[in-house]
Amino acid sequence: MLDESLLDTPEGLAEADHRGLLRGAAEAGARVRTAARHAAEAGIGGLNPDGRPRAVLIAGPGAAATHTADLLGTLAGAGSPVVRLAPTGVAPAAGALRWELPGWAGSVDLLLIATPDGTEPSLSLLADQAYRRGCSVVAVAPPGTPLAEAVAGAHGLFVPMATAPYDLEEPLAASSPGVFWALLTPLIALLDRVGLLTAPPDALEKVADRLDRVAERCGPAIATYSNPAKTLAAELADALPVVWTEGTSAGPAGRRFAAALAELAGVPSLVAELPEALAAHGALLAGPLAASADPDDFFRDRVEEPPALHARVVLLRDRPISGLTAAPAARDVALSHDTPISELEPEEGGELETLAELIAVTDFAAVYLALASRA
Repeated sequence: MLDESLLDTPEGLAEADHRGLLRGAAEAGARVRTAARHAAEAGIGGLNPDGRPRAVLIAGPGAAATHTADLLGTLAGAGSPVVRLAPTGVAPAAGALRWELPGWAGSVDLLLIATPDGTEPSLSLLADQAYRRGCSVVAVAPPGTPLAEAVAGAHGLFVPMATAPYDLEEPLAASSPGVFWALLTPLIALLDRVGLLTAPPDALEKVADRLDRVAERCGPAIATYSNPAKTLAAELADALPVVWTEGTSAGPAGRRFAAALAELAGVPSLVAELPEALAAHGALLAGPLAASADPDDFFRDRVEEPPALHARVVLLRDRPISGLTAAPAARDVALSHDTPISELEPEEGGELETLAELIAVTDFAAVYLALASRA
């Protein structure tokens, strides 16, 4: 059950936030600035690549690396395929995970390693394997780790991860906003340099500014009625989130939101892109999860019986309501089954800015849902 009263109690939220999740979300803009500075100091701005790589390979543990690969692949488009190297192993622990280069990887490919740990032996071996194959290697990880030494030995480029003092006090969740932006920002700067996307330093500064504005609107001191993240968290209480996205860059934001709901709040969800989402989830909304599926629910004992789980559509859009859009059809499908719908649409701006806003608001919402559900 969600304790909605806690959402408007900043002191209570701070007390419940044992993992520093709200702090990480609030400092996302600062992480982007620090990470961009680290990238510049590491020499990314001075690189003179011979041309685009044939493929970009991304390796790293957990949700942060997964979302980084997803977002970079979306932003890069068809310029060069972005392939995440999924780990194998017997446990999600640094010493148990294993990564391997595909057989076709060679001198025309680029390997990116992104990890908030840096002690994974297999990632160090992967850097050495890439060097022997002729792949260029770039890594973002905490400084002073075995991976940093391995990348130096492989004649690669190492960028120190943007960290805060409290990062060393407790392990960070892979879906933590601070981890995500610290790993992603240097790689965006790198792919801008090699010509796979457009993200000059001023674009990254705009992203940081947009994240700061979201933090002001969605911070714990802002009341629920004027706070889009708290409002979304309250709307998703005792609901099955069905996340629909529209627009190319909204897809990664929706998938990240679904992963954050699971990892941070323990809430299962479904995610799909419009217009195919209407066919993929149409039967679900017409079934027992629809709000209209249990007309006797009105007579349920509110004290003794837990509320029934019903779907709620969350529509994330990265473009204004104009032109070719499936949003009206999505609303019709949801409302025809008495399924409530929440909508998020960013303010106007560049692709990176609007995507950052969607990610930031949903990150805050996942954190609020996690804190208020476990209080």
